[in-house]
Amino acid sequence: MEYRHTPVLLAEVTQQLTLHDGSIFVDCTLGGAGHTKRITQLVAPTGIVVGIDQDDAALTAAADTLRLGQQELTALVLLKGNFGNLDDVLLEARIPYADAFLFDLGVSSPQLDHVGRGFTYQEDAPLDMRMDSSSTQPTAADIVNSYSETELARILREYGEERWASRIAAFIVAARGQHRLSTTGELVEIVKAAIPAAARRTGGHPARRTFQALRIEVNHELDVLERGLRSAVGWLAPKGRIAVISYHSLEDRIVRDVFTELSQGCICPPDLPVCRCGQVPVVRSVTKRPIVPTEAEIEQNPRARSARLRVAERV
Repeated sequence: MEYRHTPVLLAEVTQQLTLHDGSIFVDCTLGGAGHTKRITQLVAPTGIVVGIDQDDAALTAAADTLRLGQQELTALVLLKGNFGNLDDVLLEARIPYADAFLFDLGVSSPQLDHVGRGFTYQEDAPLDMRMDSSSTQPTAADIVNSYSETELARILREYGEERWASRIAAFIVAARGQHRLSTTGELVEIVKAAIPAAARRTGGHPARRTFQALRIEVNHELDVLERGLRSAVGWLAPKGRIAVISYHSLEDRIVRDVFTELSQGCICPPDLPVCRCGQVPVVRSVTKRPIVPTEAEIEQNPRARSARLRVAERV
């Protein structure tokens, strides 16, 4: 698979992370290394760059991209892993701390474009959706064929914010009673049949929310996000920054809530003369509201349309 990826909010990310020669940077979602290629130039020649991804194809492509423009970087460390296990991965990287982290969430353009990965609802393919295709974790096909109707409806409602979650779940269970569901095309047709014709005329592709929900469930994306953010903050040096690009409201809400919680000071009742909770701010939110792409960027890269960038700084 050719791994081409247009980095979203590249100028804004590099501006917000304020990196320089000698900085230690960690890209928790390396992908095609679009962001990291630029950041490598900023931290060279004495800086350290750590790139993490759970997709073997991404790591191979990123290695080629980054080593071509390494500019005698002190250290370039590329590791296979999931940022939900960030502490273990960074121990393997052997860095003492980090000056900046980047999380560019969701599925990457190459993964969407590679039909065989099963992320896209635009073409028929095996119903997979695993970010790490070499893992033994359940696929989307395993989920739609084994989860109860109640569980399927919950996933579609919570992770896809799908209005027709219960109806789609019922249609899936009825269809799998005839034969095992194994392709994206089969699932798309089931979703189309479940959603009333009038509702299908608005809001984009009718299967978009269902596919989002299943992808999140397959890869445990929301669970690992909160865990990864908290671990990253723990590794940040004072004044170090963490930048997170999210693509839907569920991700953005988690990022906002974690940053808000970690930026709070004392929570004791105001009538207590002395603080007893001992809570102090760990970060400060640099972006009070998320940074969004310009119209010019959206025109050049339509997949950037839903991107939201939040940044926090270690205090």
